[in-house]
Amino acid sequence: MKKLFAILAVVGVFAICSMAYAQDSTQTATEPVAESTVTEAPVTEDVPEASAHQLIKDKFIEGDVVYMWPILICLILGLAVSIERIITLNLATTNTNKLLGQIEDALAKGGIEAAKEVTRNTRGPVASIFTQGLMRASEGVEMVEKSVVSYGAVEMGKLERGLIWISLFISLGPMLGFFGTVIGMIFAFDAIQAAGDISPNVVAGGMKVALITTVAGLIVGMVLQILYNYCVSKIDSLVNAMEDASISLIDILVKHKAVK
Repeated sequence: MKKLFAILAVVGVFAICSMAYAQDSTQTATEPVAESTVTEAPVTEDVPEASAHQLIKDKFIEGDVVYMWPILICLILGLAVSIERIITLNLATTNTNKLLGQIEDALAKGGIEAAKEVTRNTRGPVASIFTQGLMRASEGVEMVEKSVVSYGAVEMGKLERGLIWISLFISLGPMLGFFGTVIGMIFAFDAIQAAGDISPNVVAGGMKVALITTVAGLIVGMVLQILYNYCVSKIDSLVNAMEDASISLIDILVKHKAVK
């Protein structure tokens, strides 16, 4: 997880530096150039279309980096947490039918200790719950059930860890975008008041900032919302698998008379 955050932090810094460099290049290109005494004939060249990367950088600058940077940081941090959660949840997925078959074979051949060895060598929350249940097998079915339910709640809490941060960035991204919208509108009205005119040229700068920051914030919210819903769906699937497998484990223990 720490390595993932470090990689995404480097990517974020690189993106921010690229935006800042593009802004400096744009400002340099717009500076007036001293007139030359030699008159050159105009040269007509085909101007290549801007790439998608260049277009994004231009819009980032036009939206005012002061308001776009916080939105970009929300996107980077939200993606970092989302990717970490997706990797963790996929690694936690276990083939419960295969595991239950291995436990049943182990019980038939070596008893509780052999079954515990199988669950300890299997990763995932289902195997962890099985281990806790098998450790209480000698105390009766009721203790096995209580142990499975109690430890299941602990494993569920581990699966849901980090979702609150994704939810935060889902809300914060659009809010920062709307904040830039309000600031852009204020600039537009200030320009109208200073010029005493409501022509499009006067309000265009403030309106552009308002619209670009709004779009950026909404994009952050939509991307992270998709990832958040995927994580929630994956957690629900794992929880259902844990509940079904726990019932099957108790049935197997009773079948092999491994509990009182």
